[in-house]
Amino acid sequence: MIAKVSQREAEVLAAVAARLSNAQIANRLHISVRTVESHVASLLRKYGVADRQELAQQAVQAGVDRDIPDGPHLGVPTPMTSFVGREREHEAVLAAFGASRLVTLLGPGGAGKSRLAAEICSTYPAGGAFVDLVPVRDGFVAQATAKVLGVGERAQQPLEDAVVERLRRDRALLVLDNCEHVLDTAAGFAERMLAACPGTRILVTSRERLGVPGERTVPIGPLPLASDAEALFLDRATAADPEFDADLAQLTEICARLDGIPLAIELAAARSASLGLAGLFVALDDALRLLTGGRAADRRHRSLRAVLEWSHDLLDEEEQALFRRLSVFCGGFDLAAVTALAAGRPSGAVSHVLGRLVDKSLVVRAPGTASRWRLLQTVRAFVEDLLRDSGEYDAARELHLLWAAGTATAVRERLIAAGQNGAGAAAPFEDSQKDGAEVWRREFDEVSDDLRAALAAAPPGPGGAAHRLARSLGHLAFARRFLAEAQGHYRQAAERAPGPAEAAEDLRHAADCSLDNISGQYAFDLLLASAAQAHAAGDENGRAVALARAVETAARFLASFPEGIPGERLRRHLTEAVEAGDPGDPTVAAALAAAAAWTERPGAFDPDPVLAARALAVARTTGDAVLISAGLDAVTTAAVRAGRHREARRYAEERLALLSEMDRDDPRSAIEIVDTLHVACTDAIVAGDLPAAISAGRLMMADDLVGDHPYISASRLIPALVLTGDLGAALRYGERMWEGWERAGRPPAGWLLPSVSAMALAHGLLDDQGRFRLWRHRAGVVVDHAQAGLTSFGAFVDARAALQSGDLSDAAALVERAFGTFSMGRYAAYAQAAGAELAVVAGLPDAPDRLAVALLTAGENHWASACLARAGGRLHADPDALAASVAQWEGIDARLERAHTLLLIPHRAEEGRAALDALITSTGRRTL
Repeated sequence: MIAKVSQREAEVLAAVAARLSNAQIANRLHISVRTVESHVASLLRKYGVADRQELAQQAVQAGVDRDIPDGPHLGVPTPMTSFVGREREHEAVLAAFGASRLVTLLGPGGAGKSRLAAEICSTYPAGGAFVDLVPVRDGFVAQATAKVLGVGERAQQPLEDAVVERLRRDRALLVLDNCEHVLDTAAGFAERMLAACPGTRILVTSRERLGVPGERTVPIGPLPLASDAEALFLDRATAADPEFDADLAQLTEICARLDGIPLAIELAAARSASLGLAGLFVALDDALRLLTGGRAADRRHRSLRAVLEWSHDLLDEEEQALFRRLSVFCGGFDLAAVTALAAGRPSGAVSHVLGRLVDKSLVVRAPGTASRWRLLQTVRAFVEDLLRDSGEYDAARELHLLWAAGTATAVRERLIAAGQNGAGAAAPFEDSQKDGAEVWRREFDEVSDDLRAALAAAPPGPGGAAHRLARSLGHLAFARRFLAEAQGHYRQAAERAPGPAEAAEDLRHAADCSLDNISGQYAFDLLLASAAQAHAAGDENGRAVALARAVETAARFLASFPEGIPGERLRRHLTEAVEAGDPGDPTVAAALAAAAAWTERPGAFDPDPVLAARALAVARTTGDAVLISAGLDAVTTAAVRAGRHREARRYAEERLALLSEMDRDDPRSAIEIVDTLHVACTDAIVAGDLPAAISAGRLMMADDLVGDHPYISASRLIPALVLTGDLGAALRYGERMWEGWERAGRPPAGWLLPSVSAMALAHGLLDDQGRFRLWRHRAGVVVDHAQAGLTSFGAFVDARAALQSGDLSDAAALVERAFGTFSMGRYAAYAQAAGAELAVVAGLPDAPDRLAVALLTAGENHWASACLARAGGRLHADPDALAASVAQWEGIDARLERAHTLLLIPHRAEEGRAALDALITSTGRRTL
């Protein structure tokens, strides 16, 4: 299928075909991530596919020119100078990859490991990702990798799992550069990536081995004399002084004194313009004499230490002072950041001193930027020692903290402004709005490592700057989709809050992050802690809201609790909330009403219909989309419990419309976004509204909080795909879903049962009895792990599969089961409709009665209505009823059922056979 697309959509389609993420596409096309999401959703709709993987396949089949190298190279530093030598080591790395998927470039600081790794990554045919770990604190290796890959955390998917899903798509190279200070974290991360991503190779640079089984090492020693060492010196010296001249013997002698260490050679060469060759010899001789003796390791690197010391000693006092203070930055820095550490000196003067340090190669320009700089790791370690010895360390750290707090606050304000200008899950930005939408993200990525480091180094306990920094980091990390990290920062903010009122707010945000990760128990505990802090602050309304939200959370999101909270305890907390809060306050009233609706009845997940309607009415008075969405969920659930599925569909549509009014970068909104997308797809299927289910499913798959989860998102969509007859897509999703669930350790997930059963039906409709039995067995596995009962959807599948296969030997038992009582009975209309039709085809004597009973509930389900029209046509040999069934199938885009129904109408049987052949062929299988 070749769809008509705009020029911008064509560019996005090409990038999707090249397997780029939304963030990478945004950076490539200079548009916002939300604009990309909008284009992807439009392309999914135009191409009639459910997710970006299918879209990529369609694009390739349509001959879309990807205009991108076979494998993108992400995060690779842009070289500022030419690459010299290391051919032997380069070949050794490629040879080592022939025997192992993990290779470590092993060598001391300054040996050129990072430069070689960047060179290998930039030329790796399958593409690669270069992750600079120099500024990264221990525990944040996954964040650094996710940032380069352009992925984020999703609800119920830890960040490392998102990285795994991205790496599994390609046979690419992952470079983890400078691992020695995060050795344990990097080792564990690398081991997991290798185990989960069989096509991925990892290249590590480190001063120590990772110690991971199968690791191969390639030592990176000095550059060889009489060749590469002299070539490097001459290249760098000529760059500093185009008139530089020296014979080979002189170059060899000076490189020998520098032990062939690349960084020492580069620093010395940078000084050649000012010192001349003779002056360089004298300076090196003096420096080396001061560093004789010491441990073997020190002697082995004495030339590099010597060059660093005399380079520092040659600086004037102003240069030395700034050089020392720059060591507090673990990542890159701009002029504003440097000025913040310069103790009140004007930026013009600071810029002049910084420029002199750059000219001496002690400060280098950050790759890919024109206005950011950094210290090489070896240089930073050296100058940090000088800062500690100077007695200025604490003062410099305090200035760094103040800079970090101010910077984080400013970036957060830009994030908020961007949301106000164009926020909303269903309201993507236009291209003209990209500046505000993307500036904060780029700025956060540039400074995030330093912000984290500043918070970690801040003194414990309450503190204004540390509190501002922690709170801003929580918001920014959440918007960047580092959900677990965001929760941690909000908890840190509560610990550093200047008073209980601020702590109560921080704990509420932490609870929101917990709920977004489907950690209900943790959210419940945090909300109770927030209520206690609000009480300490004298904010009884805040206490009431926190208590009511805790109660609502425990009752509404019961599946996210390892054990349910006793109803008596919830009612006690609700009584406390009622006594504390002012019912005249709309927000308080809405929170209390929602909690009451969910706890009035003794049963689990069973809101009282009258109180649910009241909760929605009260929520509407607030005008708050988040509160209204929660109220709609209560009435939706009550309607589903009562079998009013079409009513539930209307509420779900209203919830979907509210998404455009929510700030998706605010943790408070996210749980409503996640829940709305999941519920909208499921409720549409329950009502038999397949077009609505597919539409909601596509919206869900394109969403950065929910989409492309390895098994959750697919599980919502698979039943709709099978029921519409898109069996090829269902089969692809099904295997991914099952593999993802198994990789996750088969967690309890009773809600997987309909999708796993639908996969069995897909194979049954293809007359593949072996795969049908396999997936029915898998449904039993899910039941065992979830400790759940069989579902009405499973009964529907068995009845419909028997009808397809023509095996009516067990028809009576299958029909009896289809009309039984189920612990999960929301799909009862499907089961009864299929059971009634099976009874008709099998000629069971109670078929008319079964048909009559099924008709009582079919009015709430479009699919069941169409199925029963067909069953009635078969029972009474009524061609008009069969024709009516065809029209009903067409109305809900159930193409496979339409084709099967056409086969029953003699003058349209050929049309049905052609339609059926086309559907089956589209799965890649032969025509039945």
